[in-house]
Amino acid sequence: MTLESEVQSLRQVPMFREIDPARLKLLAFTSERVGFASGQRFFSQGDASDAAYVILSGRAHVVLDLPTGAFKIADLGTNDIVGEMGILSETPRSASVVAEGEVTALRIDKRVFLELLGQFPQMSIAVMRELAKRLERTNARLAESST
Repeated sequence: MTLESEVQSLRQVPMFREIDPARLKLLAFTSERVGFASGQRFFSQGDASDAAYVILSGRAHVVLDLPTGAFKIADLGTNDIVGEMGILSETPRSASVVAEGEVTALRIDKRVFLELLGQFPQMSIAVMRELAKRLERTNARLAESST
């Protein structure tokens, strides 16, 4: 994948749509392309929140590690972002993310992510909206599982 194709992938992520192409190119350039094998963890629950990831290709699961076993709370796919919650709350990872098959992602360093939020207020609003949607979905899943 080329730098230009990474920029196009970032443009598909709702919170990055309003960012000018030159800044997206810089974001793609400063981000690290990483690959995950099936079953490999992007990060584990309790890890330090040091980066966010944008999935360029493939699928992954968000999993809570509970005493009773793993509980899947979300499915992720191309153009989804994950890991930003821990960056914003400055807390350890609240869940694990596990690749389902081969996954290619961009790893966005915590410092770079926070700089973007400071420079682009519309991105901050998009992050808040995404987090609110996730909370609603998680609440619905928890309500379903308790019945």
